[in-house]
Amino acid sequence: MLRLRSCWVLLSALTLGGSWRGVLCAANGGSDRNCTSNPPYLPPTVVNSTRQLQGLRLEMSALKIHAYIIPGTDAHLSEYIAPRDARRAWMTGFTGSAGTAVVTQTRAVLWTDSRYWVQAERQMDCNWELERDSSVMSIAQWLIQEVPPGQQIGFDPFLFSIDTFRAFHDHLAPANRVLKSIADNLVDKLWEGRPEIPPDNLTRLQDTFVERSWQQKVDEIRERMMENPYEPTAVLLSALDETAWLFNLRGNDIPYNPFFYSYTLLTLDNIWLFVHNRRVPEELREYLNASSPCQGPHCVQLPGYESVRQHLQSYVAQPDVRVWIGTEYTTQALFEIIAPEEKLLTSDYSPVLIAKAVKDETERHVLRRAHVRDAVAVIQLLYWLEKNVPGGQETELTAARFVENCRSNQALNKGSSFETISASGPNAALAHYSPTDETCRKLRVEEMYLIDSGGQYLDGTTDITRTLHWGTPTDFQKEAYTRVLMGNIEISRTVFPAGTRGINIEMLGRRALWEVGLNYGHGTGHGVGNYFGVHEWPVGFQSNNIPFQEGMFTSIEPGYYKENDFGIRIEDVAVVVPAKTKHGHGYLTFDTVSLVPYDRKLIDTSLLSPEQLRWLDSYYLKIRTTLGPVLKEQNLSEEFDWLMTNTEPFLSAAADASPGPSPSALVVMTGVLLLVF
Repeated sequence: MLRLRSCWVLLSALTLGGSWRGVLCAANGGSDRNCTSNPPYLPPTVVNSTRQLQGLRLEMSALKIHAYIIPGTDAHLSEYIAPRDARRAWMTGFTGSAGTAVVTQTRAVLWTDSRYWVQAERQMDCNWELERDSSVMSIAQWLIQEVPPGQQIGFDPFLFSIDTFRAFHDHLAPANRVLKSIADNLVDKLWEGRPEIPPDNLTRLQDTFVERSWQQKVDEIRERMMENPYEPTAVLLSALDETAWLFNLRGNDIPYNPFFYSYTLLTLDNIWLFVHNRRVPEELREYLNASSPCQGPHCVQLPGYESVRQHLQSYVAQPDVRVWIGTEYTTQALFEIIAPEEKLLTSDYSPVLIAKAVKDETERHVLRRAHVRDAVAVIQLLYWLEKNVPGGQETELTAARFVENCRSNQALNKGSSFETISASGPNAALAHYSPTDETCRKLRVEEMYLIDSGGQYLDGTTDITRTLHWGTPTDFQKEAYTRVLMGNIEISRTVFPAGTRGINIEMLGRRALWEVGLNYGHGTGHGVGNYFGVHEWPVGFQSNNIPFQEGMFTSIEPGYYKENDFGIRIEDVAVVVPAKTKHGHGYLTFDTVSLVPYDRKLIDTSLLSPEQLRWLDSYYLKIRTTLGPVLKEQNLSEEFDWLMTNTEPFLSAAADASPGPSPSALVVMTGVLLLVF
C-alpha cells in the first residue's frame, strides 16, 4: 500500500540536495531600470538587446521595411508557447505573457498592459521604451507617427490572427502605411542557439481514457461538414488542441500543455496531418493508417509540418472546393491564401472545437477521477500550511513547490497544468502573479494567502484556487471573502435552460459583490480539458463563448482584489448536468467536481442565505464521502482528521440529520471507491 504521507519527505530530500528550499526571496522585490540617470542604472535582471536590434535592423534594411512588428504568440495562436517561439522575449528580455514589440531603424518599443509594467522595467535594457498600453490602436497610431507615408511595415503572418491583421490594416491603410507579409520570420534568422523542437515522439492516449476512436471522431466531423448548408469540402485545423483531440494524440512541445506542433486538413475523402514526421514512430504510423499502401477515407497522409501553407495553396487551386476555418485560431498566413472568397467558409470556432467542448461519458468519468486525486494533493498542502506557516519559514515558492510535489505523487500525474500562482498579502492583489526569486514573500499568519494551481493527469486537467488566513482576518476581509463565496455558490446552484450562454449567468458571480460596491476585473470561468489545456475554449462565461450543454466542464472563479493589500479568488471546476425541476424538462445546472473545503475562518455565515448554507453543507458532505476513503487508503490519517474538522456542517439541522460518515461507513466506502478509482 503506497504511503503518500510524504510530499514532506520528498521535499526534505530536495533540501539536503541544495534545491528549492534554498530559494532566496527578496524582502522588497526587485529594482527597476533607470534610463535617465548618468550612467543609466540597469538591474541584474535585464537582457542586453543591442546585438539583436543591430541584426534585425540589417534584415529590415535589406527588405526595405521601415518597421517590424513582433508579437508574443506562436503560429497556432496558443496561450502558452514553446521556448523556441519566444521571439519577443529573445529580442526584448521581457518574458510576460502579453505584449507586442515594434522596431524601427531608430526606436524600439514594447506595448503591454498594467499587469506587466513593473516586470518590463526590470527585464528590458535602455534600448527599449515602454508604452503602457496594449491596444492595436495605440500601436497603429505610433506607427503612423514614426513611419513615413508609403513605407512598409513588416510582420510575420503566422503570428497574426485574422482579427489582428484586420485591426492593423483598418488603421494603417487609410494613412497610406503598408503592411508587408513576410512568412520567413526575421527574428528566427538572427536567433543563434534557438531552442530545438523536442525530439520526443508523439504518443497516443491509452484506450482506458478514450471512448471514441480517432476514426469515429473523423466521421463525426465529416457528418458536420455534410450537414453544413454551405457545403464545405474541407476543414482546416490550426489550434494545437484540435489535432491532438481529433487523433487522440499527445506531445510535449508546449510548457504545461500536452500538445505538439501540428495542422490538419480534413476532407470527405482524405486526411492530411502536418507534423514533424521524424517524431511519428512506426507503431504510430500503423495506428494512423499512415503506412503505405493504404486506401480509403481513414488513411492519414503525412506531408510534413512545414508544407502546410504550400499544400493548402495547392488544394484551394482546385475547382469546386471550399475550406471551413475557425477564425479564432487561424493565422493570417493561412487565411490570406484561401482565395477567391467563395472558396472560404468561416465560423468563430471550427467544428472540432465545438465537438470537443462536450465531453463524452468516458471523458466525464475519468476527469472526475482526476479531480479526486488532485484534491488529495491540495488538502495535503492546506494541512501542511496550517501546521508550518506559524513557524515563519515558509514562502510563496516553498508552498508552490510543495503542492507540485504532492501532485507528482498521485497516480497518472504528468506535472502542472500552469505555473502556480502562490501569492501572499499584497502580491495576491495581482490576479496573475507568480512568485520569483526576486518577488516572493514569506507567508505570514496575519496575511491572506491565495494559491491557484492545477495538475495534468493522463485522465484529466485540474485547476483550483483557495484563499486562506491563518490568523484573525479583519471584518472587511471576511465580508469580501464571503461575498466571493456567495458568487461561486450562486452560479454553482443555478438552474437554467439548455442552450443558455455563460454571459447570461455570469452576473450571478458578481451580484453579492456589486451590492456593496465591489467587483473584480477578470473573467468568471473557462473550459477545462481532459489532459489538455487548462483554459479550453470555447466554454466559459464570456460573450464569445458558446452556449452551455450537458457534459461541458467549466471553472467558476469569482474574486476580489484590494490593491497593495490582499486578493481573494475561489475557483472550482464544475460539469454541466441535467437539473431536476418540478415541471419542466431540458434544464441544466452545475455539479462541482473540485473537492476541497473553503476556509471556515473567512466565512461570515450571517451573510449566507439558508439555500446557500444548504448547498455548502451538501457540498461538504460530498467531499467527506468521496475524499475521506481516499485519504484513508493513502494512509493520510492526519489529513483525514483535518478534512473531517473542516467539513463540519454549518446548519445545526444538517449536523443532526447528516453528521457525516462514521468510521465504519468510511471503511465500507473505501472498498466501494477502490473499484472506481
